[in-house]
Amino acid sequence: MKKTLVLGASTNPERYSYKAIIFLKERGHNVIAIGNKKGNVAGVNIAEDFKNYDNIDTITLYLNPQRQEQYYEKILQLQPRRIIFNPGTENVELNQLAEANGIETLEACTLVLLSTDQY
Repeated sequence: MKKTLVLGASTNPERYSYKAIIFLKERGHNVIAIGNKKGNVAGVNIAEDFKNYDNIDTITLYLNPQRQEQYYEKILQLQPRRIIFNPGTENVELNQLAEANGIETLEACTLVLLSTDQY
């Protein structure tokens, strides 16, 4: 199964990143999570920084554009197949950088994509 990196993960059940982790796991996806606090959601440990991840298929963003900037280089180094910009995370600069590096970008809601079998 392809790996998804949830960037902006939270242990707060009210947050969409939390719901995405649950839904991804329920659908059988391999999930890696990075957030600003360590924790665990549905058996997925939330790391506070990037590690040496490989074979990341999708990065789904739950950070506003200003908070994304510190991760540009690391995101591009991972060379995911695609980046999903969830509502509120749309970022022209990162979108252009990704596309210039051969990474597909999508402005969509991960939860909707999963619930409509378009993920």
